[in-house]
Amino acid sequence: MDKLWAHLFEVQRDPDPWVVLVSALAAFAIVSFRMPWQLSRGLITIAHEGGHALAALLTRRKLEGIRLHSDTSGVTLTRGRPNGPGMVLTALAGYLAPPLLGLAGAWLTEQGLITLLMWSVLLFLVCMLLLIRNAYGALILLATGGAVFALSMYAPDDVQQIVALVAVWFLLFGGIRPIIELQRKRRRRQARDSDADQLARITFLPGGFYVLFFLLVSALSLAYGAYLMNPLA
Repeated sequence: MDKLWAHLFEVQRDPDPWVVLVSALAAFAIVSFRMPWQLSRGLITIAHEGGHALAALLTRRKLEGIRLHSDTSGVTLTRGRPNGPGMVLTALAGYLAPPLLGLAGAWLTEQGLITLLMWSVLLFLVCMLLLIRNAYGALILLATGGAVFALSMYAPDDVQQIVALVAVWFLLFGGIRPIIELQRKRRRRQARDSDADQLARITFLPGGFYVLFFLLVSALSLAYGAYLMNPLA
């Protein structure tokens, strides 16, 4: 246990400034362009649905399962009161999870705790796997978890650091784009069951308020995460 603890909290050296900048540009390109975004958006969905599930457990709602679909959509099934604080927090957690996880990852990266970051991701994926209720969802979680495990066990420290930086930047940038896409769908009346509209139905605030709230939290997370990982600091 002492060796495991020391391994988890092993501190890597600070990355070179150019590594941080190139990682940020790579993540921004992935999020900005259509093809790489479509291929990687499922990772944001994993974080989104994981946020719903964690909030449901923390608010003591009955969590029935998670489904991840091949079109990068997902759903988290819970039971409990159709309104009240538990339902509100569960609905809020989805769009907030990717940027907040990215912010936590930025702090761990800034501390040099790359190994702890990767094993935290593994734990998150294993917990989601126990709750998954469809074959595609299990497959994508196993593939993602296997890639993270292989990276943590066999990749050199420099490679681990680069991948961790790209992943953190991806969560920070990728937390914003789904919110913009959500608002576009709401304008065309194609997202009447979105998290924002569900929150509007169980509270006295309009759906647009929650979209702005999601966007504000994501933008602040990106700004503070960039400050933490600032290569010129």
